Amino acid sequence: MTEVRRPMAAQGAGGGRGDRLRAALIPAGAGAAALAAVAYVGLVDPGEPGHYPMCPFLMLTGLYCPGCGTLRAVHALAHGDPVAALGLNPLAVVLIPLAVWWWGRWLAGALRGGPWPAVRVRPVLLWIGLGVTLAYWVVRNLPFAAFLAP
Repeated sequence: MTEVRRPMAAQGAGGGRGDRLRAALIPAGAGAAALAAVAYVGLVDPGEPGHYPMCPFLMLTGLYCPGCGTLRAVHALAHGDPVAALGLNPLAVVLIPLAVWWWGRWLAGALRGGPWPAVRVRPVLLWIGLGVTLAYWVVRNLPFAAFLAP
């Protein structure tokens, strides 16, 4: 007796609804973890000493890193104060919507059954992002740019 082979899609592997939902668990879990972290930072004020560790770069050098002020900015955003958040870390406030957009594409790609990773980033964009981050890091520590300090 000969065996009839069906295509992979017909066998239920690689594209069925259950497979897509399983693949979406990873970005959904990442989103849930991010929301839990934002909720925690929204409830526990980073401005009060003793709740979070000090930035190691700031502690060792006395200079601000690109992330300094991000916890307080997220706390301000969680409380609906985008102006205060911009004053604490404008780069983070600008990058948060980009991260949410990227996460949405990741989730949508997983639900459509797209390849892993669902979102590919061109290397030139990574280099631009690195350049902007390094420039922000240097400029926020210069005397004329004190407004960028958290």
